[in-house]
Amino acid sequence: MNRVNHQPTLQQPLGSGFGHDSTALSVVEAMDLTGCAAIVTGGYSGLGLETVRALASAGVAVSVPARRADHARGVLAAADLGSVDVFELDLGDQGSVKAFAAKYLDSGRRLDILVNNAAIMACPETRVGPGWEAQFATNHLGHFTLANELWPILADGGARVVSLSSTGHKRSGIHFDDPQFTKGYDKWQAYGQAKTANSLFAVELDARGVEHGVRAFAVNPGGIMTGLQRHLTRDEMVAAGWMNKAGKLREGFKTPEQGAATSVWTATSPQLDGKGGVYCEDCDIARPTDPQSELARFSGVDAHAVDAEDAKRLWELSAELTGVNALG
Repeated sequence: MNRVNHQPTLQQPLGSGFGHDSTALSVVEAMDLTGCAAIVTGGYSGLGLETVRALASAGVAVSVPARRADHARGVLAAADLGSVDVFELDLGDQGSVKAFAAKYLDSGRRLDILVNNAAIMACPETRVGPGWEAQFATNHLGHFTLANELWPILADGGARVVSLSSTGHKRSGIHFDDPQFTKGYDKWQAYGQAKTANSLFAVELDARGVEHGVRAFAVNPGGIMTGLQRHLTRDEMVAAGWMNKAGKLREGFKTPEQGAATSVWTATSPQLDGKGGVYCEDCDIARPTDPQSELARFSGVDAHAVDAEDAKRLWELSAELTGVNALG
């Protein structure tokens, strides 16, 4: 694989004019993106739904692949988004991912924005496919295959790819010696690995895609209460410091509309033209984590989540596992 010689984008805020409290709709309020097309995985609940709403409001033709397609259609119709196209897709099933990609390619649609939004978190030990750990398989490997299978039209339009990570990346790097947790499962370590993988995927996709005009970004949407927490008890969320015993969320949590803003900003902002391979939060490029800060657990990006060598190593591992590598 030949890497184009380009100056890496620094993990340094740009001063975007948006911030923690910005909403997805406010980010695109003055934009007309008519003629553009996007795919948003998980685009029928939580952050995904608000991402779809904002992109559609700016004129983007949005497609939503969903494991429960009929349910997704009902939710989108109820949200006055009935014009959004819905496809069948199970990210935990590599055959399903390839079938969706083939159908989308065959449809003749273009693709300017791919938002890898869908995820599972801290679930009980679950195995999918050839015994893969479900969080790594769904959050990372499914999206890895999706982007590779859609590569012809991503490259054709010089698309942006947005990969949703989170502060969960701070819990774990990649367990290269045992990425499937065959020697003992820890749901938070597995989630942390998956979220680090989401960030490293953006780093390496950007490095490989830049010569084709494809740029990739990792996004931390912030703390938001959505269906992602369905596997957690209230006691666990209290212990994590997310809420008090009465269920009141800690200061700093976002609404879904605010949580979707950074995804939409990275997908559309002209401020990011010519940039890529960075981790973003609060509608801007994030700073490296300051370990001395009281907010180190909640803001900034840890070095292991943007490490170029680990990103390359993860790409090669993912290609070996999936048998897919359009950018090899």
